[in-house]
Amino acid sequence: MIIWRALSEKMAVFTVIFAVVAYAFPAAFLIFQDVFLWCFAATMFALGVVLKPEEAQSAIAKPLSIALGVAMQFWIMPMLGFTAALIATWQGATPAMALGFIIVGCAPGAMASNVITYLAGGAVAFSIAMTMVATMFSPILTPLLVELLGSAYMEIPFWPMMQTILLTVALPLALGMALRTRLSSHMLNQAAIIAPGIASIAIIIICGFAVASNHDQLANTPPIVFVLVVLLNGLGYMLGWFAGKLFRFERSYRITLSIEIGMQNAGLGVALALQHFEPETALPGALFAVWCIVTAAGMTRWLHRDGHDADVPAAI
Repeated sequence: MIIWRALSEKMAVFTVIFAVVAYAFPAAFLIFQDVFLWCFAATMFALGVVLKPEEAQSAIAKPLSIALGVAMQFWIMPMLGFTAALIATWQGATPAMALGFIIVGCAPGAMASNVITYLAGGAVAFSIAMTMVATMFSPILTPLLVELLGSAYMEIPFWPMMQTILLTVALPLALGMALRTRLSSHMLNQAAIIAPGIASIAIIIICGFAVASNHDQLANTPPIVFVLVVLLNGLGYMLGWFAGKLFRFERSYRITLSIEIGMQNAGLGVALALQHFEPETALPGALFAVWCIVTAAGMTRWLHRDGHDADVPAAI
């Protein structure tokens, strides 16, 4: 069990380490070409197993807050992603690489946001509710927004993208939640420890495969791409915080909204890019996935409450 806890608690470190390994030895990660979508489905299945419906009841009692939060997520980040794509193209990035920023911006919130919210002193129930609602709407909103904002760069396969999200997000999530109802209390306690570790392994593999697939392109990647990844993440956090202030959310809800918006589900973005576009389309998502995990880890240290310890709640 110590190994599983270490995987989830040190995911940022492991993601960076294996991203470097993937760049140095791409063959070690290219073997996952036929299974990377299954890896992402595993993260959603794990999320479904450990999500406690009762934990979201207090947040569901505030449906307007959830609606506003999800609306901001699917407005702020797509607009930031589209702006990043314009700047990237202007600075010499390829259309495929520019599209990668749009895909990242149009993805729902990351699964890791629930744990980060807890450690940062945010509203965990609100975070879980936002993750669930945004993920449920993603089969429609993500491909729709990508088609709307990205069609100027490349032809967008709307229906295949929707099918991919349904099969790798909605279905595994539903199966995980269904399995949860059949597990004993002891088994649920074990799952709460193991599931985040499984999700961490899957995310590490996906990011590593994306880096390995772009081994040749990375050396020639315009520096602006790295700068835009940092800005996309940082502005997401900042605008999420100010959106919470605009809506007069209490501090814990503002922290949560900031994290939910700033931490996009880049793993999904990478999976979609690798499945439906050129490999370099996945590069911004892979870089974003590594970077947002690192910044989130730093945020938890900065905002960590004295009353919070290593007992992370059963959420990914």
